Amino acid sequence: MPLVSLENTITLAISVRDRHASADWYRDKLGFELIQHVDEAGWSEMKTKTEGVTLGLGEQSEPSPGNTVPVFGVADIGTARRSLEAAGVKFDGETDTVEGMVSTATFYDPDGNALMLAEDLTGQ
Repeated sequence: MPLVSLENTITLAISVRDRHASADWYRDKLGFELIQHVDEAGWSEMKTKTEGVTLGLGEQSEPSPGNTVPVFGVADIGTARRSLEAAGVKFDGETDTVEGMVSTATFYDPDGNALMLAEDLTGQ
């Protein structure tokens, strides 16, 4: 029995220099559809061709190519985080919340690969 009950969604978060230009590239080259640009958070989301999988574009001045972070959707990030921490899973800092949008928490697998939990706060 897993410690955390994941939803049937995953976002693959990548770092880009210009979210708007990257969104156009993914639309034109791969047929992804724009879900939203959240300019105040430096974040954009694209619907991929795979059900339940989105691509998140996080804007950074110096992105690190190859640094993709899988973001797993959860219904209750507090409960999920406490369960993983109780099992010795290391988290990177506190849970971050953008009110009315999302709460996220970064954690690591045994090899130091970054993974993230996200709770949707939009009420959808």
